[in-house]
Amino acid sequence: MKKLVLTGFVGISLLNLSCSGVKNAGNAQQNRSEFLKMKGDYDIVSIDYDKKFKIKPFDDGIDAQCFVGSHWRLIPNNYTGAYTINGGGNCGGGFTQPIKIDVVNGSTFNFKKIADGTKAKQNTAGYTLTLVKQATDQFSLEQNIPFDGENVRVVYNFERTGMK
Repeated sequence: MKKLVLTGFVGISLLNLSCSGVKNAGNAQQNRSEFLKMKGDYDIVSIDYDKKFKIKPFDDGIDAQCFVGSHWRLIPNNYTGAYTINGGGNCGGGFTQPIKIDVVNGSTFNFKKIADGTKAKQNTAGYTLTLVKQATDQFSLEQNIPFDGENVRVVYNFERTGMK
């Protein structure tokens, strides 16, 4: 009788573990599906934030307004991409920055910069933004930047320019 109870307990435990694996696989598939919708070329058409703050996103040393008009290419099948700052004015000479990207739980957009000659796994620092709006040809990402004990909310509004 003890063997039967023990066997039943082990069977139920294995069933629970296998079902949680199916659930996790379903979540991963949903994340992948949402992420693939973002594939393509985009421009940042506007950035919304409290203008009393001087925001310099992503440690690039340039004002947030320099990112308006920047071009972003997202390639989800290999989790890579790049963004290009056009330059001019107070935005410097312009540059292209390769990135490694990921979407977690369908709403968390992570990316990290990839320096020339390094691999993505060598860079552990990155940026986390929240996907706050997504449509067929546009999406918005929100970043909360800590400042003096509070968060400054910055919203980047992207619009598709090509490659679906």
